[in-house]
Amino acid sequence: MSTPKRTPKYLTTPYLTRMAILAAISFVLFLFQIPVVAFYKLDVSNIPVLLGAFSMGTVPGIIILAVKCLLALTRTTSGGVGDLADFMMSAALVIPAAMIYHRNKTRKNALIGMAVGTLCMVVVGVLANKWIMLPFYMGAYHMDMEGILKYANVGGIDSEWKLLLLITAPFNLLKGVVLSIVTGLIYKPLSPILHQKVR
Repeated sequence: MSTPKRTPKYLTTPYLTRMAILAAISFVLFLFQIPVVAFYKLDVSNIPVLLGAFSMGTVPGIIILAVKCLLALTRTTSGGVGDLADFMMSAALVIPAAMIYHRNKTRKNALIGMAVGTLCMVVVGVLANKWIMLPFYMGAYHMDMEGILKYANVGGIDSEWKLLLLITAPFNLLKGVVLSIVTGLIYKPLSPILHQKVR
């Protein structure tokens, strides 16, 4: 007689409830964006995603991120293209951070994980902008690269690669650092709530 398959923990009601709450908070935070440079805006909506990934695992973290991005589609101005790029860049941060942390759950590993994740997000951010976002905006608004650079309006940025390496990459580095610092500061105080016993 075969043994019934156990339901994965992240599909149990307590986990699903916690993921839904974190996804809702993530979406609310996504609505508040701070212009930084060119057309890039900073938001901290991935903090609940990281908290969920650290407390429940990599898969729950990605589910929280996916739900946030799906909710963001209700406010998209890019036909979902921007939300796809956001998902890819955010996943590049969350997956390494959660996987490294869960190998040995220490503060040091959490910081190492977020540092590695930030570097991955920088790389994926550059590639996603080059192959997804910039082509989309050039097509949607009938602009060439010269028009994109003029719209970005940043002195000294006169080529695509300068935009990607001197604006996109540092912006994503800044974003990763901010997310890592805030998550590192609040994770331990919130740990009792995030780690409530799940049967």
